[in-house]
Amino acid sequence: MKYATIKKVLDVCFALFLFVVLSPLIGLISLLIAASRTGPVFFLQRRTGKDGKIFTIYKFRTMIESTEKDGAELSDFERLTKLGKFLRAASLDELPQLINIIKGEMSFIGPRPLLCEYLELYTPIQMRRHEVLPGITGHAQTNGRNVTTWEERFGYDVYYVDHMSFLFDLKIAVKTVLYALKRQGINSEEGVTMKPFQGSVEE
Repeated sequence: MKYATIKKVLDVCFALFLFVVLSPLIGLISLLIAASRTGPVFFLQRRTGKDGKIFTIYKFRTMIESTEKDGAELSDFERLTKLGKFLRAASLDELPQLINIIKGEMSFIGPRPLLCEYLELYTPIQMRRHEVLPGITGHAQTNGRNVTTWEERFGYDVYYVDHMSFLFDLKIAVKTVLYALKRQGINSEEGVTMKPFQGSVEE
């Protein structure tokens, strides 16, 4: 049996276990976001998954819905709430993605699922990141998270596709926990999120 098949079964079983165990925490966070009146509790967005299939990713809302104030456009940093900053720093905003794993749309470890509009911008090599299920964390995220360039990030993703194994996944999982504890590499140097991907020039 291929590791990818075994991994998917383990992912679903572990996600179900965590969802039950962490349900009180998930409920508490949901109540806090609802009480803050910054918009819906969950942030839903269409992302690209394995084999280029589109799915809806679930995250806790960390920003206010409004993108403008007094006619001026707000940056991601300005839209980020105090609770949102904490959730992102502790990576708790990712908890709803347990649902995506249970549905078979994601894995715990794999290339991060990105925006659908990027599909037309990838080089053939970069497209290979979609040969496996996307993950909550991945090789790119444990090598700088949002502080790397897009080209470096895709390079890490393709490397993972070619070297996926249980030991590699275990190494990434351990590094992810250490990053979360140190609150290291959470945001890019430019702001809360990386600049939009605008394509790469093929060599």
